[in-house]
Amino acid sequence: MTEKKSYKTIDEYIEKFPDGVKAKLYELRECILEVVPDALELFNYGIPAFALVEGGRREEQIMIAGYKKHVGLYPYPTTMEYFDKKLYGYKKGKGSVQFPLDEALPKDLIIEMISYRYKLILSKRKA
Repeated sequence: MTEKKSYKTIDEYIEKFPDGVKAKLYELRECILEVVPDALELFNYGIPAFALVEGGRREEQIMIAGYKKHVGLYPYPTTMEYFDKKLYGYKKGKGSVQFPLDEALPKDLIIEMISYRYKLILSKRKA
């Protein structure tokens, strides 16, 4: 990420980056909206977040962020645990994964991760 700044829209956040980062962030956003077209776009911790359900709290959101050499996807720790083996080769944190700018995004995997997280959230809300 670059300097800390408040953004009014996710587009405004994305547009501040160089073309390579910008393109990957738009791709991540498209993956999220493909799974949950009515996801609410907001900011959490100063980065773009997508509430997957109405009134979605932090644990019901997926976040994305841009950096100099990668983009980050923050799908929540349970999702990261579930997809750990499929994410082999990527730098991972407890609740995040980094996708290098010099590689194509694994969109099918990303969509699968988002779908998994969304289904978990819906099942917990129904319980």
